[in-house]
Amino acid sequence: MSTEPETTEKAGPGTPDTPEGPGAEAVPPGSRTNALAASSAEGASEGESAVGGGGRSGDGPRGGEGAGGPTGTGGEGADGAAVAGGSEGAEAAAITDGVEGEEADSSQPSEAEGEGADAAQASEAEAELAAQRVERERIARRKAEKKGPIESGAKLSGTAADLLAAVRAVESGDKPVAAVFAEPAPAPRRPAPEPVRRPQPAPAPAVVTAAAPAPQAVEGARRVLAEGGAPQALAPQVAAALGEGADAALREDPWQLLRISGVRPEQADGFARALLGAACGPGDERRARAITVWLLEQAALAGHTALELATLTAALGKHDVPDPDAAVQSTLAEGEALAFQDALEAPGAAAAQAAEEDADAEERPVRVLVGLERYALAEESLADGLARLVNSLPEEAGQAWQAAVDAVSGGAAELVRAVAGHGLVLHTGAEAARAEPAALLGAAHAAGLRAFAVCHTPDGRHRLAALPGADPAEHGVGTVAGLLSGAEGPGRDTDGALELDLLIVLDAPQLDVESAAMLVESLPDGARLVLSGDPALLWSAGPGRVFADLLAARVCPQVASRLPDPGPIGELVSGIGIGELNQVAAPGKEIVIVPVRDAGEAVHRTVQLVADSVPRALGVPADQTVVITPGHGGAAGTRALNSALKERLNPGPGRFGGFDPGDRIAYSPAPGRTVPGTVVKADADGLHLSCAGTAVVVPRERVEGAVRHGWALTAHQAVGTRWPAAVVVLPGDAAQALSRPWVYTAFGRAERHLSVVHGVEQALPKAVAETPAKPRTTRLQTLLRV
Repeated sequence: MSTEPETTEKAGPGTPDTPEGPGAEAVPPGSRTNALAASSAEGASEGESAVGGGGRSGDGPRGGEGAGGPTGTGGEGADGAAVAGGSEGAEAAAITDGVEGEEADSSQPSEAEGEGADAAQASEAEAELAAQRVERERIARRKAEKKGPIESGAKLSGTAADLLAAVRAVESGDKPVAAVFAEPAPAPRRPAPEPVRRPQPAPAPAVVTAAAPAPQAVEGARRVLAEGGAPQALAPQVAAALGEGADAALREDPWQLLRISGVRPEQADGFARALLGAACGPGDERRARAITVWLLEQAALAGHTALELATLTAALGKHDVPDPDAAVQSTLAEGEALAFQDALEAPGAAAAQAAEEDADAEERPVRVLVGLERYALAEESLADGLARLVNSLPEEAGQAWQAAVDAVSGGAAELVRAVAGHGLVLHTGAEAARAEPAALLGAAHAAGLRAFAVCHTPDGRHRLAALPGADPAEHGVGTVAGLLSGAEGPGRDTDGALELDLLIVLDAPQLDVESAAMLVESLPDGARLVLSGDPALLWSAGPGRVFADLLAARVCPQVASRLPDPGPIGELVSGIGIGELNQVAAPGKEIVIVPVRDAGEAVHRTVQLVADSVPRALGVPADQTVVITPGHGGAAGTRALNSALKERLNPGPGRFGGFDPGDRIAYSPAPGRTVPGTVVKADADGLHLSCAGTAVVVPRERVEGAVRHGWALTAHQAVGTRWPAAVVVLPGDAAQALSRPWVYTAFGRAERHLSVVHGVEQALPKAVAETPAKPRTTRLQTLLRV
């Protein structure tokens, strides 16, 4: 690998940092200023932790990650030197103020596809959200049939009360686990040899009109916000969250303000003091419930679908809740959260389980979890749906699948044989391994089977469609978002199920639990599902770790590809995946190390590389080069880098909300999805974008929260997309944000050339060798083993 290509540019380092948007400034509790402005904006940030000067991750309408500050000297510059280091640094933001110790983003954008150009039509994101609402209502109805609701305001009773009492008894040492949790084991999952499909919701219509809050509700909320000293700009969000009686709801329970994204407990406390006066106190039951729910929401933003009871009560104590146990009881009684008792499996416990049951030995240890209903139901629905697919394999399709097996040879043959005999198959491999699912798709089509494949991003869809076996016209390839919204993919039957025999999901590590549940519930009985992806990548931006949980549960066949990624970059990234930062020969300057001393020099060198060195030395134009950095904020975060890159590559006044025609952007149509694009123009309808070849019109009121400049991205925003060249910026204060999955993901975005602006010295190899993915608390493994 070589040092930076020679450049003639002599401009000095440094670039001004851009403002972080409304609400980035902290305000003490009780203040009547715009302390809550941060909540209204930062809707499209991703889950990577803040670095250095970035502070908290929810810093404005579009950001969540902070990075910057002075970087250390160092790096490797000699030809053939290895790119040292790894960085997971920002994968899952942690729960604010002590739940897991990481910082939580207000939201987490990742890749997605664009919307149509017709401004009269609603966006694809709205269609997807409508489909999600239908699915959640169906799941809620099914749950209600099993168990009646707990009356609002009633004291906790029944299983939930017994559960919490048992936990306290065990923790205090009054009773052993075997005595307090001696309940009958749940009935095992029954096989379904002749399943009957439950009715499914009809697909969401292509055009959905989002219901705006009533003007009267907005005005009423605005008056109450002004009275409590909160920003009146939050009124539309409050009205949308609380409905027509938003003003009365806020007066009755001011801590309902925590339901607005970005609002923190100390800000809600100040608002409550302004409205309630002496009647407001830290022990207020309404405050305890609201903070409990808020902590669970922060956990979800960090990737958790539930929290252990001890972790939750400890976090409540840090927020000055006098009786954390009573707060959890009250939240459960009001139906705002659910409690679960899951058995823990020690290493080797599975092999000894039968013997222990026969001997009536001491009971297995358990953990008590508390989670929000939407994620609990999604995990249960996903586990049920996967079990249905595994147990409902039809026999009549055997001849067609045998024809598919006979048509494939080489490495893909093992995958096709596994799919022919099983309803659920997991496939692992890096970029080159995508050729095997493509071959499977082609063989299924040739055998007359109804098959479709989906990717995480439009770029992934294009790359898959270009492989041998896949349909070049992309009729058999789409995106997850497009399939769920009904914009892509096959039709649905009268039960609402997709008319498919085989669904292949690539980029499976990017599936969050809700998207995965919706996909599985949309498949008919007898359909086959293949989940394919690279387990070394960053996990999903949303809650859950579906692919990792399925791999760990070992409930279905797993096929590991043996296809290596070619070239020096492939060799480097493959080593990072197993924790090794190897020396890689790069005779064609495929990998370049650029040592820097501080953040200002890092920004200067990055602009130099993108605008001059890489195009001149390697022939890759600036618009085909991506910049990746650990965070949004700070002196070398995405905001600072985008500001400097815009000044050099597309200077302009930014008259359209800070944007000019030709600007590269990152568009987030919905939380957890990001798609790169460019600005075309702006008019009365809004900002016109071109995203992955699709025309998109973003209304004026949504531009600030959904669009940011996109020359520089974070790794979570870039996952699922590849560019001819990538410049990865590692400022000195990013060392704590680095991990093996982060470095693996960032370095793997480059196809032909990778430049590393290196200021973290030995933190890079240390992160690759010693820092794996941050753990997430989920229940899917336990549910799959029941």
